[in-house]
Amino acid sequence: MHRRIVTLASLLALAVVAAGTPALAQAGRFASVETMTIDDQPGYEPGADEERLPPALQRQMVFFRTTEAPGTIIVVTSERFLYVVQGNNRAMRYGIGVGRDGFQWQGLKSIVRKAEWPDWTPPPEMIARQPYLPRFMAGGPGNPMGAAALYIGGTVYRIHGTNQPQTIGHAVSSGCFRLVNTDVADLYTRIPVGTKVVVRQAPEL
Repeated sequence: MHRRIVTLASLLALAVVAAGTPALAQAGRFASVETMTIDDQPGYEPGADEERLPPALQRQMVFFRTTEAPGTIIVVTSERFLYVVQGNNRAMRYGIGVGRDGFQWQGLKSIVRKAEWPDWTPPPEMIARQPYLPRFMAGGPGNPMGAAALYIGGTVYRIHGTNQPQTIGHAVSSGCFRLVNTDVADLYTRIPVGTKVVVRQAPEL
């Protein structure tokens, strides 16, 4: 059974969502106050109900103004959103989990590799923090890497699925960006190797 730390601020943010605040403001406010203390859970397989995200974090086409070319991935960590630019001021938006305090980053990178149901080899730094983790785990439904991974060049980070859907919208990872498996599978079909990735801490003004 998963255990969440739910703050009074998160309950207030959920009330804002129910009251009908525009989706971008809802999710941004909701995500900005959410933290979790959950560790990785290799081997756990979530049920369909667990993978159903709140409306504000569900995959959807949104208005999005940018000078980046169509096909570009833009991650805005403060909002807990990943955007795929579509052109004509539109983007496909995905709710994501991001790095916790001390593990957030920004920069201009590209996708250098893709894999479906990838194996997981936790790096030594992660093993040092969580010594109970396996040293290797084959890909599959209980794998923390989820249904697919897009590898970000020049880093140890990936955009990947997760077997912990309750962490979407939260700052909990070691620097990777995680999506529910249905979303990462959709992203996988849209994004070729070589795609530009822009990671920002905050949206452009």
